[in-house]
Amino acid sequence: MKEMNEEHFAVLRRHMVELIAIHVDLASNELGKAALDERVMAAMGRVPRHRFVLEPLAPHAYGDMPLPIGFDKTISQPFIVALMTDLLGPQGHETVLEIGTGLGYQAAVLADLARQVWSVEIVEEFAGEAEARLRRLGYANVGIRYGDGSRGWAEHAPFDKILVTA
Repeated sequence: MKEMNEEHFAVLRRHMVELIAIHVDLASNELGKAALDERVMAAMGRVPRHRFVLEPLAPHAYGDMPLPIGFDKTISQPFIVALMTDLLGPQGHETVLEIGTGLGYQAAVLADLARQVWSVEIVEEFAGEAEARLRRLGYANVGIRYGDGSRGWAEHAPFDKILVTA
């Protein structure tokens, strides 16, 4: 069987965004709105989630489900990433602190919407891997640190927004 290519992933990413929109519409009473911010939806459509999962799971990256990333941790399902990002409401001039980098997917989504993202990860292997993935993909406005995120990142404080994904 032929291997999936970037064009295939782009189609799946568009479908993922459409599925997120359906979930939001179905939960509109609970959410108090019928749609998420267009900027958030556009970011979800741009960030290549398949680059933030383990390679054997890349074909499943755009399903609306969490996926294992190692160390008994998961990458959050796309609907939750979109919803949390929408609730945070990052703006282009803001600095955001993320607690719980994982392999960097949420940081990439935030980086698409904010001026600067600082992310703290308690699993050393994840911190290094996330940094490498983000650099390879050109996310220059994300800084990663290995450590206990409950203490924040004083060197870069104050932050306009804080997102706890752990």
